[in-house]
Amino acid sequence: MSQDLRLLDYLRDNGEINPMKAWKELGIYRLAACVHRLRKEGWNIVTERKDVENRFGELCHVALYKIGE
Repeated sequence: MSQDLRLLDYLRDNGEINPMKAWKELGIYRLAACVHRLRKEGWNIVTERKDVENRFGELCHVALYKIGE
C-alpha cells in the first residue's frame, strides 16, 4: 500500500492527523507532500494550524490535516 493510501485510510478512520502521528503511526516523514499529491488528485483535505508546546516548553505551530466536507 502506498503512503497516500495509508494516509487516506487513516483520515477516514481517525478524522485527523499531524506530522508526528504520521511519522510514528504511518511511517510518513513528509506528510505535507502526501497531502499535496492527494489534493492534486481532487481530495478535499483541510489544513488547520495548531499551537503546541515542545519538550523544552517552547511554543510551536503544527499542521493538522482533515478530510473536508
